Amino acid sequence: MPARALCRQAALLAVRALYAELALYPKPGLVSLVDNGSHSDMTALTFMRSLFSLRHYFAAICRAGMEDAPFARLKQLGIAAERRMMAATGGINTHRGAIFGLGMLCAALGRHLATPGQARIATAADPAVLRAALLAGWGEALAAHTLAAPDGSHGQRAAQLHAASGAREEAALGMPSVFLVGLPALQATLARGGSMDHARVDALFALMTHVSDTNVLHRGGLAGAHMVRDQAQHFLALGGTAHPDWRARALDTHRLFVRHRLSPGGAADLLAACCLVHAFSRHAWT
Repeated sequence: MPARALCRQAALLAVRALYAELALYPKPGLVSLVDNGSHSDMTALTFMRSLFSLRHYFAAICRAGMEDAPFARLKQLGIAAERRMMAATGGINTHRGAIFGLGMLCAALGRHLATPGQARIATAADPAVLRAALLAGWGEALAAHTLAAPDGSHGQRAAQLHAASGAREEAALGMPSVFLVGLPALQATLARGGSMDHARVDALFALMTHVSDTNVLHRGGLAGAHMVRDQAQHFLALGGTAHPDWRARALDTHRLFVRHRLSPGGAADLLAACCLVHAFSRHAWT
């Protein structure tokens, strides 16, 4: 299949992954098609406008990955995509973390798809292969990126204040929260016969137990971060979506987060990344 068509397919899957995260409900504190969660400045429509603005970016960064472009080129594409997002949303940051995380995954896929035919087809887009492509292509550059000067975002200020890791550190390590936490949780729920929505809910709660979410730290400080982690651990300890009353418990958590204005947006971005890796691994790239 021509490179252009492959990149367009990758972009379509990336946009679908972001929509899957948006449409998921209950989703504690986060914007969905049902309500605005803990946010007064954005709605599902804001996210849809953002999604539409990013469709060409994901194809472009996948193509850059195919060409083994340096990280500086990927960064330029990401910055341009962020400007388009801000223009589409009236200056509201809906997908900044996703632009970085899902963009790097699309680049890693592109790098993998540029592998000679038989080697590529033999491994399809296995998650472990995708992670290896990410680290082999840009691991050193991503590590250096974590040391770059702060950009003034709420997330970076919160990370500095609380010594938390953020999207840069996550990517530099090959997205361990995606490949070692969220994706296994998603796959485990599917393996026991759970629906895709159940799998995504379980993956989100698993990520909330693991991630030092700078969005939460910005809004609620350490107390808010402990609340998010404790609530997520309790939900999973009861069996997650395997519990017959899981939806009511997830809704209770949602209402609690809204009362405290907590929004685990970092976990939401990582959930979208999990959805994308899962989709990449099931797609026929031939």
